Amino acid sequence: MEFLIRYIKKHIVSIAFFLICCSIAPIVMILYGSPTFIIEYSIILCLSVGLIYGGICAYRGFDKDRNLKLLRKLPADMAETLTAYNGIDDENYRQLIALLEEERRQTAADLDARFYDMVNYYTVWAHQIKTPIASMRLLLQSEDSPASRQLLEDLFRIEQYVEMVLTYLRLDSDSTDYLFKEIELDEIIRQSLRKLSGQFITRGIKLNYEPLNKKAVTDEKWLSFIIEQVISNALKYTASGSITIKWTEPDGITVADTGMGIAPEDLPRIFEKGYTGSHGRTDKKASGLGLYLCKRICQNLGHSITVESTPGQGSEFTIHLTGKSFK
Repeated sequence: MEFLIRYIKKHIVSIAFFLICCSIAPIVMILYGSPTFIIEYSIILCLSVGLIYGGICAYRGFDKDRNLKLLRKLPADMAETLTAYNGIDDENYRQLIALLEEERRQTAADLDARFYDMVNYYTVWAHQIKTPIASMRLLLQSEDSPASRQLLEDLFRIEQYVEMVLTYLRLDSDSTDYLFKEIELDEIIRQSLRKLSGQFITRGIKLNYEPLNKKAVTDEKWLSFIIEQVISNALKYTASGSITIKWTEPDGITVADTGMGIAPEDLPRIFEKGYTGSHGRTDKKASGLGLYLCKRICQNLGHSITVESTPGQGSEFTIHLTGKSFK
């Protein structure tokens, strides 16, 4: 019914013209005094021919409309399968669509090539910059002073940013090297804590951690990135107090801090790319990428991450190992 209404509206001028033509002959017959049955016969004949022709055209239009609706559900690269209906207009439209599809493919290929070059460049850059960072770390570790400790902390932050760049580039790569195996969760946590130990000491933050004694089937490298980011965030926004790492039944590694907490209006958006929240806008240090990457990696691993927070009291981030077995 919807198609019929649209079809009538589209051809209303043609229908009106046909009815006017059909009325000319009966009017002329009436003026010349022709018998009534002849006038009725001519009207019935004209209307019958018009209805038959209109029905055929409407059916062809309906069939064409149905096929186009089906084609809209198919991928764009199947545009060449459009049926070439009779008529100059249909063929011209088909050629135009084919031309636009070819331009779209060329544009997509150019964008893919540029993106591939950009990813390669930044990947090489990230790996190259690790060499001077390692050299600076060796030099700073040879002395122990407030300045060197501060520089080591800043250098660690630079290393984190470089690692975030590499992680961001690899996130949707076809060659992402996920390797699932059974691992000791405590080993991953200890590795992250060793990296961040200097910040705990410098900031005077107490660490509450007892071995979880849990195993999980996951990717060690990617889960390490998540845990390190969450602990690093806890350190960044905890001026004093403690950070607790614990196991939350049935499937979660929880990192709880006694920091400034997260505003209620920010909670729903903290995992969005580029969103820094009110605290990030205040201190200008947040990139808005760390938690976004954690969320995306968790999705790729079949895990999830949640947060609970009270402003002024602290936050609890829990990495749920949902979707993978753990012991």
